[in-house]
Amino acid sequence: MPRRNRFITVLLLVIGFSISIVIGLSLGLALAATKNIQSLENLQEHKPALPTQILDRNGKLITQFFSDEKREIVSIDEIPKHLINALLTREDEYFYKHHGFRLMYIIGAAWDIITGRSFRGGSTLSQQLAGHLYTDRSDISLNRKIVELWWAIQLERQYTKNEILERYLNLMYFGHNTYGVEAASQFYFKHSVRDITVAEAAILVIQLASPGRYSPINHPNRARKMQRVILDQMVSLGYVSQAETDQSFAEYWENYDYTRSNITSAWFEREDKAPYFSEYIRQRLEEHILGSMDLYKEGLVVHTTLDLELQEIADRVMSKWIRWVNNQHQSQAESRMQYADITFLPIADLLSLTFNIENIRFAGIKQKAVAKQVYLKDINPLTDIFASIFGIENLKYTSRIAYAKESYLSKKTQVEGALISIDSQSGHILAMVGGRKFESINQFNRAVQAKVQPGSAFKPLYYSAAISSKSLTASSMFMDAPIFFWNDDGTPYVPLNYKGEWKGRVLLRTALSRSMNIPSLKVLDTIGFDAAITRTSRMLGFTDPEEIERIFPRKYPLGLGIITVSPLQMARAFATFPNQGREMEPLAIRFVEDRNGRLILELEKEIRAKQMRARKSLQIMSPQAAYIMTSILQSTVETGTLRYAGSTVGGFDRAIAGKTGTTQNWSDAWTAGFTPQMTTAVWFGFDRRGYSLGINLTGATCAGPAWAEYMHQAHEGLPVVDFTKPTSGLIEATVCAVSGLLPTKYCNEGVINEIYLTGTEPRKFCDIHKYKFDRSVVMKENIKNSILLGANLFEDLSLPETDSLFLEELEETSEYQPEELTNPLLD
Repeated sequence: MPRRNRFITVLLLVIGFSISIVIGLSLGLALAATKNIQSLENLQEHKPALPTQILDRNGKLITQFFSDEKREIVSIDEIPKHLINALLTREDEYFYKHHGFRLMYIIGAAWDIITGRSFRGGSTLSQQLAGHLYTDRSDISLNRKIVELWWAIQLERQYTKNEILERYLNLMYFGHNTYGVEAASQFYFKHSVRDITVAEAAILVIQLASPGRYSPINHPNRARKMQRVILDQMVSLGYVSQAETDQSFAEYWENYDYTRSNITSAWFEREDKAPYFSEYIRQRLEEHILGSMDLYKEGLVVHTTLDLELQEIADRVMSKWIRWVNNQHQSQAESRMQYADITFLPIADLLSLTFNIENIRFAGIKQKAVAKQVYLKDINPLTDIFASIFGIENLKYTSRIAYAKESYLSKKTQVEGALISIDSQSGHILAMVGGRKFESINQFNRAVQAKVQPGSAFKPLYYSAAISSKSLTASSMFMDAPIFFWNDDGTPYVPLNYKGEWKGRVLLRTALSRSMNIPSLKVLDTIGFDAAITRTSRMLGFTDPEEIERIFPRKYPLGLGIITVSPLQMARAFATFPNQGREMEPLAIRFVEDRNGRLILELEKEIRAKQMRARKSLQIMSPQAAYIMTSILQSTVETGTLRYAGSTVGGFDRAIAGKTGTTQNWSDAWTAGFTPQMTTAVWFGFDRRGYSLGINLTGATCAGPAWAEYMHQAHEGLPVVDFTKPTSGLIEATVCAVSGLLPTKYCNEGVINEIYLTGTEPRKFCDIHKYKFDRSVVMKENIKNSILLGANLFEDLSLPETDSLFLEELEETSEYQPEELTNPLLD
């Protein structure tokens, strides 16, 4: 009896609830005609969230930014019919027959709420769209259902069925931060929704109800089962044949990629042709528009400076050389380990066994290390796939731990690389590679964020201060020999050259092009720390006095590049030379438009206006000094440390200049260089400091060839132009190749043509070869006099024929007459 009473009570409640809904609808429709004009206007003005588009300098799409809504609008006419059929099968079979709601759906939902059963929803597509736009769908209540119902009726009155369907398909959430069918299709299937298959359509529509539960990426087995259910329902409704669904279903799972199991968001799966550059742009945009607009929803169009064709070259070149450098580094390490294994480990193990010293026992350790590497590299990816296929969460957790361990170890053993290329005149960033593959565990942009020592690539910066000061010229002579310097704190500093070699007398041009340490430190000593730090800090873009004081030590190792900088800063500094000595400010964003094409940010215009106001203050060095430095750095490519790099690409057919750099312990390898069109810096090294690339991996042998290959390919099709030479303020002179002074007739080791700032050209004649010649003549005369003296002592003896011939030879080779010489031996 109580059960029957309860049933009657529930039935009366349902009937009462249904009557109240009918009355409410009637009242709502009456009010809608008179008092909800403003609400209808809001309905029409609703703007869907759109991602920000990032374009290169030629208008090509690089990527899109989105946060919780990755979306791209497509017309209902472009959406395949079988996707619409799959949607109607799953969500609303009577969509084209009702007027926004179905009473039976509502009664069923009410019954579930009253009886305490799981809430099934009971919403039509129109109600779902209305709820998405105008209510909080997480609110499981009758009040929300009534509000949702009212808005659904307004949608039906305002739009056609196809217009409602188009909005639904473009706005609804499909999991993994994707909104709309186009974004979802691109994320899940790597192609447009326009090309979606029947099986893929079923996968998409099951994401609507529970994307977390039925994600084909995180839970492929669950998705597979539900997908089969939807396909069978489509067959029963006559939307598609059984044969077609079976074939599509089989093809989908035959080509399924289980390696995507660690992907949790469309952000890391988005198509991005320059991911490191895109992240750099995102950070710059947040600096400029934070608080004023939503970067991820407003549908902004960002016009950048990147050139996708150059970016493609940079990606290809750096991928090749990062792989090559890693192979070389590993080969060197294995060679050293093999030598240690053969030579020392047997001895250590013998001592360990003989004297029972456990701490030095190595037996089995190497095998364990090898097994560990095999597991992390080869077995763990298979374990991850296996865990995804069979839904074994504990195994998947173990796999993720192994991935984290591999990431940590790679920072110590994997060589990274970076490339940054900018326009030599405008500062536009043309290409950027921040490391190996950009992914969730590798987002550190080494091209911009790395702080590493530049080594000898730093030298041209303070050499330019020496040229500007007029205290030194390109032909100033230095003695490359052992020496020590005294730091300001009284400590001595004894530098060494590469491999401990000394060259004796060298000119400044040769010292820089061949990266000699001793002459370079003598250049630093000549101009002083103040001039060197002022010049180099400004070229690198440092402006804060406290930061400059902290970064630039007033000690002689500064001259060998012990400060820390990024590749972008080095490219900025080197671009000062082809930019005729003017300060270079790298630029990535030209201007930004809103979704309607209205300009909201013009960064390039602002920078150019600031530069126009500054004018002379932007001149770091004179155009004449910049031209001389460019000429010296051209020698690096022609005869110096970049000569080998140039040979790897068959030489250059245009004006090009640059400098290599290798830091202490061979930790970092650099090359930075430029043409009149572009300036590029390349770096190789480790994320964790203190590790060595090895003696054979230097700026000249790895960074140089990578730089040369990129520059060679990047300039294909560009006009061949020379560096701009100032029309005044420069003078050329022929000087002795050894002393750098005006040549005399005794300079028998060659002469060179050199360029100078007007007034700094040599005025003195070379005295080195005159002195050498005088010494040779004196020696010859002494030998002659000795022979004659010996003959006078023995007058009765005739001079041997051999001595007579020798005297004749001395007369022929001597350009001085004997009486003109002062013979110290005879005096």
